[in-house]
Amino acid sequence: QVQLVESGGGSVQAGGSLRLSCAASGFTYRSYCMGYFRQVPGKEREGVAVIYTLGGHTVYADSVKGRFTISQDNAKNTVYLQMNSLKPEDTAVYYCAAESVPSSVSWYNCPLIDAGLYLYWGQGTQVTVSS
Repeated sequence: QVQLVESGGGSVQAGGSLRLSCAASGFTYRSYCMGYFRQVPGKEREGVAVIYTLGGHTVYADSVKGRFTISQDNAKNTVYLQMNSLKPEDTAVYYCAAESVPSSVSWYNCPLIDAGLYLYWGQGTQVTVSS
């Protein structure tokens, strides 16, 4: 049973920084796509950043490129999202997500557009950025 436990988040003023963490347990495959999606009331969940755990390839939404960095600690099965230069429009509930990649290739372009492709989800953490 895969479980994703999120930590981090909170409230910050515009221009500030926050770091989210997502610790995974119960992984049975050698490689996964892991990352973060976010959602505001009345809107669909949107991809923020994802990473391929075996090769480290990352994918970012255009809206966060240059401000957010996703990274991983494979020994801890943990993914981090460092968020800098935060803007009020970054305010949302951030969800950690994971999906297995059974092929174990060295490079894989994890999907960011369709949240429905991810099977495993964390509980969500609120990020609020005030102007």
